[in-house]
Amino acid sequence: MLLYLADYLSQYHSGFNVFQYLTLRAILGVLTALIISFVVGPEMIRRLGRYQIGQSVRSDGPESHLVKAGTPTMGGALILVAIAIATLMWADLSNHYVWVVLLVTMLFGAIGWVDDYKKLVLKNSDGLAARSKIFWQSLIALAVAVFLFMTATTPAETALLVPFFKDIAINLGWMYVLLTYLVIVGTSNAVNLTDGLDGLAILPTVLIAGALGVFAYTTGNVKIATYLGIPYISETAELVVFCGALVGAGLGFLWFNAYPAMVFMGDVGALALGAALGIVAVLVRQELVFMVMAGVFVMETVSVILQVGSYKLTGRRIFHMAPLHHHFELKGWPEPRVIVRFWIITVILVLVGLATLKIR
Repeated sequence: MLLYLADYLSQYHSGFNVFQYLTLRAILGVLTALIISFVVGPEMIRRLGRYQIGQSVRSDGPESHLVKAGTPTMGGALILVAIAIATLMWADLSNHYVWVVLLVTMLFGAIGWVDDYKKLVLKNSDGLAARSKIFWQSLIALAVAVFLFMTATTPAETALLVPFFKDIAINLGWMYVLLTYLVIVGTSNAVNLTDGLDGLAILPTVLIAGALGVFAYTTGNVKIATYLGIPYISETAELVVFCGALVGAGLGFLWFNAYPAMVFMGDVGALALGAALGIVAVLVRQELVFMVMAGVFVMETVSVILQVGSYKLTGRRIFHMAPLHHHFELKGWPEPRVIVRFWIITVILVLVGLATLKIR
């Protein structure tokens, strides 16, 4: 939005041309989302508390979580507002990739909002039925996947890139639709499963979003893409503004969500952020690298699958409790230790993912 204004004003003063620089707009996106979070956050937390929209705690969970009961929830709405405003302000709105990522993020946020509203406001403990949740997630993800496949103009936009190899790109054909669906829906639910401790999910989300911003910028810059030996995909560079907005909004939310949390993001935030990471990873064609960087989300999801499968098949549990972070809590790890160690693991995995840009 402001890009158009700056472009118009540049005819009167050349200084406004500085806003054409993508890196500057990405930084402004980070700062805008961060400021919005700081300004809006305290009042949102007060309102959520006033309306008694508070967290319910599992009775079979760690005893230390009992003190969390009643903590304001649905704070993820703050993240979505900050992302949307910052992106609309600083991104090139003629870029269809920007609208794709915004649409996916907000629609998945809407699914989470309905789930949270039913649980916390209407006091329906089941929330949105699992079948309904998966149905709407699947509908959105498949619609977007088909749209991207049908509008692709180059083979690189639908090929699967293999890390560490310059010349290996697997032509997926219609399997691209299935892969896109799995990445978006899988990541959305993986982040939701991880969001069980104060700040546990949001900082890995921020770190991965920052790394995806680097991939977006390099993939969308023909000179850098050629130098690194990765396929050039026009228009993906503009996604760095969205990734910057996500980083800023996430850091702003972490200010209030850090241990001991003043607010939780709820499904409205977790489902949306997971979908946002997934769709960006798809657009920059780095699904395999993304799975490495999102290793914490992957192992949390796998722990739930293994726990449920083991119990149904053998009647025994592999972990004290799933998802995995609860297992370590029940082993005696203090909550901050679990959180920080999972953060450290994510830092390492993100660095490994970024290294694939050069090691080819």
